[in-house]
Amino acid sequence: SKSAYSILKSKLSDLPHEEFWVLFMSRSNSVIKTECISRGGVSGTVVDVRLVLKPAIECLASSIILAHNHPSGDEEPSDADISITKRLEEVGKIMGIEVMDHIIITRERYYSFREHNMI
Repeated sequence: SKSAYSILKSKLSDLPHEEFWVLFMSRSNSVIKTECISRGGVSGTVVDVRLVLKPAIECLASSIILAHNHPSGDEEPSDADISITKRLEEVGKIMGIEVMDHIIITRERYYSFREHNMI
């Protein structure tokens, strides 16, 4: 979680709008690539499961780490954050792609679904 946070903090912590990024990981947990999946408004962004899993399949990722920012500074996950994480976990299992974590980044800190036993 801390490594993913350090990779994405500079991209997400100071934005005035939400963005949803994915780290695509190899079997040895090294980053194959990072990609911005969605850009939204000040209080949300739309995440399409197909737009997350298509590049994961194309780069032969074994796992993914989800990340997005909360410009409000509140790192607690919303109901929508929890819902999309569960949906991506379910579909990822079918495709053989593990969701290792979902990190919410704010200006000062981050929230890890894995560290809070939500994954």
